[in-house]
Amino acid sequence: MGVFEYLGVILSVIMGLGVTHILAGLSKTIHCRNTVKTYWVQALWSVNVLVYIVTIWWGMFWWSGLQDWSYFQFLLLILYAILLFFSASLIFPWEISDGFDFERHFNETRPWFFAVLALAWSVDVPETMFKSGEGLRGLPDAYLAFAVPHIALAVIAAIWSNKTFHKFYAVFWLMFTLGYLSLTTLAEIAA
Repeated sequence: MGVFEYLGVILSVIMGLGVTHILAGLSKTIHCRNTVKTYWVQALWSVNVLVYIVTIWWGMFWWSGLQDWSYFQFLLLILYAILLFFSASLIFPWEISDGFDFERHFNETRPWFFAVLALAWSVDVPETMFKSGEGLRGLPDAYLAFAVPHIALAVIAAIWSNKTFHKFYAVFWLMFTLGYLSLTTLAEIAA
């Protein structure tokens, strides 16, 4: 077993727990659909986080080309995985009881959720720069034009409770991310 395979196990476990939490939350919501108050913005953010985790998990494969690992690089990747897990655990509660109100839950956890999302994007920048600096992946031309708005909008979303903004941002995040991925990351991974 190589270093990447060894380190990749813990990354996969942490991110896999995030994916599992979101899928379990969606499943519980479907099962309890007649007794809970759903909120489409929260549901869309759960899909957004799922897309985010799966994309980063897939993108971790680039690290497989690194032979000499530093403890700092490992800690950075672990921190990233932990932040992604936290975002998944904040968007869905651990328990969903009868009468649960997802809109109220979203509004109550919103500052924490978006602060974690902003931190995750802030970790993505050095993680992506390290991959580029190690020659594992070229830095996409549009990367900073993609990452900086994500960080800024997440900070705004953590601070500002405006419902219209949050409806727009949930849709914008998915479209912006899928557009970027289709032009850069996914095409490069498939090549």
